[in-house]
Amino acid sequence: MSRTPPSARRSDAFGPGLDDTGCHILHIDMDAFFASVEIARRPELASRPVIVGGLGNRGVVSAANYRAREFGVNSAMPMVVARRRCPQGVYLPPDFTAYSRVSKAVMAVFAEYTPKVEPLSVDEAFLDVSGSGRLFGSASSIAAEIRRRVSADHGITCTVGVAATKFIAKLASTQAKPDGLAVVPVAGVLKFLHPLPVSALWGVGEKTAAGLARLGLRTVGEIAQVPPERLRATVGRAAAAHLHELAWGRDPRRVEVTRVDKSVGAEVTFETDVAAPEELARAVLALAQKVAARARRAGVAGRTVAVKIRYGDFTTLNRSRTLPEATDVGRDLYRVAMELVTATVTAPVRLIGVRLEGLSPAGDGWYQPRLGEPEHGWRDLERTVDDLTARFGGGVVTPASLLGPDDTPEPKGGRRRRD
Repeated sequence: MSRTPPSARRSDAFGPGLDDTGCHILHIDMDAFFASVEIARRPELASRPVIVGGLGNRGVVSAANYRAREFGVNSAMPMVVARRRCPQGVYLPPDFTAYSRVSKAVMAVFAEYTPKVEPLSVDEAFLDVSGSGRLFGSASSIAAEIRRRVSADHGITCTVGVAATKFIAKLASTQAKPDGLAVVPVAGVLKFLHPLPVSALWGVGEKTAAGLARLGLRTVGEIAQVPPERLRATVGRAAAAHLHELAWGRDPRRVEVTRVDKSVGAEVTFETDVAAPEELARAVLALAQKVAARARRAGVAGRTVAVKIRYGDFTTLNRSRTLPEATDVGRDLYRVAMELVTATVTAPVRLIGVRLEGLSPAGDGWYQPRLGEPEHGWRDLERTVDDLTARFGGGVVTPASLLGPDDTPEPKGGRRRRD
């Protein structure tokens, strides 16, 4: 794996040997996670550019290892562009089952050092180790031990930022990538923060950065020296106050142990634009089943069903409907999502997505059959499918409408019949 030269990493001045007194927040980020998991499974790829993502004409890069990034390949890039920039790369479809398995194992390692773990995604988390010192030593020591264990157990690397706040810890890990450890002492926050470009501040994208540049503000330190009132005309009152606080390293947020996702979703980009209603229905059904299964696996249910529709010219529409009661049943999601799609689609569709929003915990006994509904209905059936999928893998049970002409189940004791 290619690594950033030490001279190019600002984190070099903030290595693990610095005073971490008062620094109880760790931000841990796996390095090129999907690609790293694939390389761990196939070590012969370690020296090759490895790109993971959709392999079709409209596929998107999900992850690229650092060797691939040397060729200008980055996540969220269209796969056709990646292939053009790096024709010698190894291109692999994502294996989300494997990534989820490694993610859970890594998060379990984090939990051994502190119960205060806030996952941000499958490959990223904040840890609060303020109560872990007696058992495991300083924050820097814990960070180093976690890095060692992740590498030894899973053959992948992670980068850790150690600081007194979530904002600075996140910045530290970003600056230390890949496979690094950065500590920003309480007394050294401004020395670390102020030379950084304004884009390092949360909420500053290209448009905001351009507006700040017109004011002559290009570094975080320059923003810190400007009264918030001067920023309001460019970014607005709330954002001006927000940027001013961050520019001085102030971030009062705590690690949230019980973070609840706001939505569960899935989407698909078609190889060619789709106009046929039956093809759209098949896609919506598959997405609804996938979203419902993910919700059940996460132990949540939602009241709002939303769809995303993108046409060939990239015009994107979002529509939603709120139900009287929460659900985690794919049949419910499909019915509402299909009504929204039917009422909205007016041209061939490039992409379609289904989301379940307004989530709440779905503990035992939360689901009550509706009036006139059998005691054991569609939810029980779908949960049975979940169990079969967990035991035998995906696709063992599939709605008949999702089967293609070559997917007819083979008769027991004979060959598949094609009439």
